[in-house]
Amino acid sequence: MSALALPDVLESVHQPGTSDLSAPGVAGLFGLQLQDLAAIAAVHRNTIRTHPNTPKLQAVLRDLMRVLSAASTVQPNQDRALFLIKNAPIPAFRHKTILQLVAEGRTNDAIDYLESVSSGYVG
Repeated sequence: MSALALPDVLESVHQPGTSDLSAPGVAGLFGLQLQDLAAIAAVHRNTIRTHPNTPKLQAVLRDLMRVLSAASTVQPNQDRALFLIKNAPIPAFRHKTILQLVAEGRTNDAIDYLESVSSGYVG
């Protein structure tokens, strides 16, 4: 895939008729199984199907889109940005990935790290 166009990506994961993100859409974008997304959001897997507008789930979906936005400043190619989020171990965070940081509720730390890398600081 080519350069990440965040407005288009957001539209592709928008839950029609609502102001919510689509959990299956975000899971598909990130290449996650729904049960893995449920684990990251710390919700029961049925929540994705039965209560997709739950604040806790929607907050994690927004956090995933936030880190994708931040990762796009480091890696503008969508596939590579997603790969970075899911797979690149970060030494400053005990070699955890950005996705693991989001699962731990440390989205702001992940974004701070990505912003520091995009501005040239590595550490």
